[in-house]
Amino acid sequence: MAQSSIVVNLSQHLFKRNLTSLSVIAHSSYFGSRSLSSLSFSQRRRGPHTPLTLTASFSSHTAMGETSAPAADAGMDAVQRRLMFEDECILVDENDRVVGHDSKYNCHLMEKIEAENLLHRAFSVFLFNSKYELLLQQRSATKVTFPLVWTNTCCSHPLYRESELIEENALGVRNAAQRKLLDELGIVAEDVPVDQFTPLGRILYKAPSDGKWGEHELDYLLFIVRDVNVNPNPDEVADIKYVNRDQLKELLRKADAGEEGLKLSPWFRLVVDNFLFKWWDHLEQGTLGEVTDMKTIHKLT
Repeated sequence: MAQSSIVVNLSQHLFKRNLTSLSVIAHSSYFGSRSLSSLSFSQRRRGPHTPLTLTASFSSHTAMGETSAPAADAGMDAVQRRLMFEDECILVDENDRVVGHDSKYNCHLMEKIEAENLLHRAFSVFLFNSKYELLLQQRSATKVTFPLVWTNTCCSHPLYRESELIEENALGVRNAAQRKLLDELGIVAEDVPVDQFTPLGRILYKAPSDGKWGEHELDYLLFIVRDVNVNPNPDEVADIKYVNRDQLKELLRKADAGEEGLKLSPWFRLVVDNFLFKWWDHLEQGTLGEVTDMKTIHKLT
């Protein structure tokens, strides 16, 4: 269990003068998904007219796994390590019904995926500029899953929070997409309004990364056309480029031939092989509505 402490200043009238300690068992929204299994307060006052200072010491655990990483993961990048344990992914069944939540860490362990069939909700953004060129990113070398592979504009997860659980018109997923475009690529929210994302479909896939890590996602596919300023976060993104159709086809050829060590993410390749070029045509023609299908969940391998 992880042990921590917080300091809280409280007015005297809230507590009896002889208060020396208070122990509770609670679940607090302050601590996210962590259950507080031993929370205790000790009193300290600096003077007769100053507020009480309470030091709260607690130990915590999550409902579905420990909050600290195993020693084997000690070499994990600090930023990625933090995200692995702070981010709570949305667990769904194969019909995209929410069944719970778990840490990003557990959701990407192939052992957990295989043993517990953990499936989490995800999204993939395809951002085009006004010339209908697609923005690609190369994932950073410190990413836990699929480092240094090329992929679509932004790929991540809505989190288990109110604003990203809204299912009507995929609003929760669109809110998450806006958040992650800022986190990963420095694209400000004003440049990518949530009402400008077009959800086109959903895919379900499973893909191992390096044996230990992998993906098992129900992935929402979002298109958006905007001219944006891009300032990549090096903790997330190693490189970016805009491509037209021919340039993307050349990337596919190089990846297939193993040239230049170029690799593509498995979810991006599934979208390319099954949907992308047809959807791209409809995007330019202004007829995306003809290919939008949010009722079907395409199970791809």
